[in-house]
Amino acid sequence: MKATVDLLAALIGAIKPHHGIVLGSGLGSLVDQLDGAVRIPYRDLPGFPVSAVSGHAGEVVAGRLGGVPVIMLSGRVHYYEKGDANAMRLPLEVLKALGVEALILTNSAGSLREDMPPGSVMQITDHINYSGMNPLIGEESDQRFVGMTNAYDTDLAAAMRKAAAKLKIELAQGVYMWFSGPSFETPAEIRMARILGADAVGMSTVPEVIIARMLGLRVAAASVITNYGAGMTGNELSHEETKDMAPIGGARLAAILKEMIAAGAR
Repeated sequence: MKATVDLLAALIGAIKPHHGIVLGSGLGSLVDQLDGAVRIPYRDLPGFPVSAVSGHAGEVVAGRLGGVPVIMLSGRVHYYEKGDANAMRLPLEVLKALGVEALILTNSAGSLREDMPPGSVMQITDHINYSGMNPLIGEESDQRFVGMTNAYDTDLAAAMRKAAAKLKIELAQGVYMWFSGPSFETPAEIRMARILGADAVGMSTVPEVIIARMLGLRVAAASVITNYGAGMTGNELSHEETKDMAPIGGARLAAILKEMIAAGAR
């Protein structure tokens, strides 16, 4: 890991990020709002996992967002790509080594609530790990016993809500349920998820939250709603729909994050 950290530190130079942001499907446009952006493809970084999912650029981008130094992971590797829940551990360890203390995770998700239509943004207040997988399986130290009661940092959450309120952007709140993917959920699974208390479903983020908490990073997370869950409309789901709808809510989420960080969220 040291070689990767040293290489990135040299490439981003004077940018000393406190915030790290992981960008999900269709959310890569946020990097275009960075001033003085430095872009490094994952393939140029030793040990970095490269995603083969369309809609994920696969690059580290550092710069200033609202005048504040940040570093972004534009694209992630998912559990379903190679069956590895721990795939994003090295990138998150690298962010930690570069000085990141607060991690903001974003994703595209399916809504389980009729009052949260496609194009909405949902702040994740808690999650349900329905996949049964855990990125810390195989970790030999006692670090694997990570408390998750306060997985989502209350101060960061409050800063996100304050930013949304200032911009007059509606920000829903809810519980995110992680399914392994890559197939979409069945109508029966969506009915089950609603009974269990989920508000949105998706195929990412939860492993990163677990890894981040093990590393001592503070976490905030938000979903861009791209569709209703299976069976709620009668329409079939597709990745193309996700990519088509993500930029709509993504623009709202990008504005919230820019205001949140510029306002000094810590």
